[in-house]
Amino acid sequence: MRKILSVLMICASLVITAQNRLDEELKAEELPAVVIKNAGSDFSVYLPDRNPDAKVRAMQDKFIGYDLGIVDGEHEYLVMFEAKDARLVATYNENGKLIKVVEKYENVKLPRSVIFSVYKSFPDWTIVQDKFLYTQADGDVLKKQYNVKLKKGDQTKNVVIKPNGEIMAKL
Repeated sequence: MRKILSVLMICASLVITAQNRLDEELKAEELPAVVIKNAGSDFSVYLPDRNPDAKVRAMQDKFIGYDLGIVDGEHEYLVMFEAKDARLVATYNENGKLIKVVEKYENVKLPRSVIFSVYKSFPDWTIVQDKFLYTQADGDVLKKQYNVKLKKGDQTKNVVIKPNGEIMAKL
């Protein structure tokens, strides 16, 4: 009887542990709204984008977890993350403070607002290519836009769209 109870308790603890790990894995995919890291006597601020594309979230998650090793005597650090159709470049000062982040992603999953805006404004056109550009400096977002290439027969058109669906430029 003791053996049966021991086996049952071990099985229950394994199930609970597995569930806790599963919960942790699910939470790890959710990016925080703001990331603040200590950089000497100053702070670095990074604002991850809540983009629907997993490639964007994965790159930003990798960047958030990166630990910058400070080398004495260096004035500025440039850190680059690259993957297929994704690039993130970050600049840090000599104290390790994040100065600027430039992100560029190609062929991403577009937000519904962008897709709706394109098909409403250009009903007979097809999206053939897209890029997501996201730039920030000192915790302020400088650029957040989608560059979308449209095609209709032999004609092509480039459109710049904000994430809320507002068309900024027709090129």
